[in-house]
Amino acid sequence: MQPPPRNQPKRRRLLALPAVCPCEGIAPEPLLASLLSLAADVASRRASDAPVLRRAVRQAVRLAGLLLAFLEEVRDAATSTLPFSAVLGLTELHVAMQKMRFLLTDCARRGARLWVLVNARQIASELRLCLGSVAAAMDVLPRSVVDVSVEAGELGRLVADQAWRAVVRPDAADELALRSVRSIMDQFRKGVAPDAEDVVRVLRRIGVQTWSQCSEEVAFLDGELAARSDDGDENSSEVVLINGLMAFLVYCRVVLFDRIDSKQADAVRPATCPDWIRPEALQCPITLELMTDPVTVSTGQTYDRASISRWMKAGCRTCPVTGERLRTADLVPNAALCGIIEAMLLSNGVSLPEASSTRHHHGDVGGSAAPFSAAAAGAARLAVAHIVAQFSTGSTEERRKATCEARKLSKHSLFYRARFVEANAVPWLLCLLSIMDASVQDNAVASLLSLSKHPGGREALVEAGGIGLVVDVVNVGAKAETQQNAVAILFYLSSNAEYAEEIGRFPEAIPTLVRLIREGAQRGRKNAMVSLYGLLQSPSNHAKAVAAGAVAALAGLLSSDRDGDLASDTVSVLARIAEQPAGALAVLSSAGLVARLVEFLAASASRSGKDHCVGLLVLLCRHGGEKVVALLGGMRGLMGSLHSLVADGSPTTSKKARSLINVIHRHFEMSRPSSLPAPVPDAGRERIVRVVQ
Repeated sequence: MQPPPRNQPKRRRLLALPAVCPCEGIAPEPLLASLLSLAADVASRRASDAPVLRRAVRQAVRLAGLLLAFLEEVRDAATSTLPFSAVLGLTELHVAMQKMRFLLTDCARRGARLWVLVNARQIASELRLCLGSVAAAMDVLPRSVVDVSVEAGELGRLVADQAWRAVVRPDAADELALRSVRSIMDQFRKGVAPDAEDVVRVLRRIGVQTWSQCSEEVAFLDGELAARSDDGDENSSEVVLINGLMAFLVYCRVVLFDRIDSKQADAVRPATCPDWIRPEALQCPITLELMTDPVTVSTGQTYDRASISRWMKAGCRTCPVTGERLRTADLVPNAALCGIIEAMLLSNGVSLPEASSTRHHHGDVGGSAAPFSAAAAGAARLAVAHIVAQFSTGSTEERRKATCEARKLSKHSLFYRARFVEANAVPWLLCLLSIMDASVQDNAVASLLSLSKHPGGREALVEAGGIGLVVDVVNVGAKAETQQNAVAILFYLSSNAEYAEEIGRFPEAIPTLVRLIREGAQRGRKNAMVSLYGLLQSPSNHAKAVAAGAVAALAGLLSSDRDGDLASDTVSVLARIAEQPAGALAVLSSAGLVARLVEFLAASASRSGKDHCVGLLVLLCRHGGEKVVALLGGMRGLMGSLHSLVADGSPTTSKKARSLINVIHRHFEMSRPSSLPAPVPDAGRERIVRVVQ
């Protein structure tokens, strides 16, 4: 378990009460002023904002109002400065009111209503302790303060009396709803669908009446799981309970709400950006996608954590934007930008965990690391079965909602992926690819993409004859995103050598990928290249890639993106193509491509890119013979780059570079007259002398 990143701002966990005690030397007057502001804030709360524990919240708000009136009377009636003996009582009141404010905020928090209901007794107990602290603090206030006026004395005694006598417990309706939740979870445990009226009664009690409100509850609980994961508390009984409640809410969202309300319609679409922010400022410069965990590097540039971490892991030690060398590998969280992005997403009805599948790995929006109870498994199976039934028999609107649910659940949860595969969802999703509705097709392809990450999902897709359908979507998908996701499906399928060979048998598969490399957008090109790279593990696909013009397309991309993110991928695919003699010949026949590879080797900051490039040059020498060796030996700058890699490269890269140097030297030694010394290419002469010295 890795610790959270340094300087990462942590949110307060629900029901955590981090009250700050005023400093010891504080004077009574500023303490009283701060307490007045705090009491006014608590007294302004409305019990109607809290669906659960309304009576207890009403009592706390009423007591805060009485305390506020008392403190105002003390302030107005005091004819001299307050005695320092009042600091102790005022400090206790201050701490108690801080805790009370936290509790009332939690009770009214959007998205936390089911969690508040489940913890109603604990919250009531904490409120009771706060009221007791208020009563005790009133008792230790000096008489000269309490009786500063007749009104103050009456109000003070009323506050103490009300605080001591307050009875704080969950409402009867809260207890009934909590018993219903337990009963419903027991039915899930047995694999039985609960009565809809019982479920609706619980949701009505906590004020969840729409699909979007249900999604807010799921997102909140996912955040609670993430907080416990950060604290190393992944296997506690509380985590099991949270997973069960999330499964309960997912079941409610899937089964009870027959439409996605307008706020969350098409929840997977990109959120709109406020007018006062440039959209590109929220995009990662590497992936050009919305940042979900922005971090700043030593040059001051901000990237998404996952993207810049991959960049550094590949051996790159320069800033992708400025090209400056990074002085340190530290990544400082950009809390301000993160707050702006999250506020923008929430204003568009999208939660931040939902926006990124890489941020958390728990429950509904994560992996299978967190334990699932039998109740959670039962609820998930019932929800998935309902979704799959809508695939086959639902109307267009029902299919639109069902595919949206499948997309959300399968994208973020290994557990739900397995449930969809078990429910035989893949063949039905393939049938939906021919639906004319763009939203249904888009969601179906995205769902298949997630399921293709599961071994059983890949097997089901191939057995159902889905490869040809996926290739068709790449060509004629209703949306560009749909086409890109279809290409990504081919990538996951190509991880299996048999599937890679099967994909290559479709006449349009490889030419389609080559067309995307040539004409696609940034993400489309990247997906097409990694998919083609996977397909090339099958020797039978090499000739097809060459015939489809893959080398020319990659050469053009290398010319336009010499030191960009795509350049390393381009070189790696070319290296895979050159493994076969026909592929190497195609690379050598491409005008100016070898020279561009040498330039890339000298200029690239990517260690993996350089490794692939040196490997590619070695393959060209192997398949191209002495003419290619002579050509490389005469290229300016190559020997210097190779010697740099021998000294500074990874062990694998250093070995390849040393092998290429030996091949070039051996060629010149064999081709020179015996009486003459071996010539050294001008570009590398000075470097070689330095190395020898």
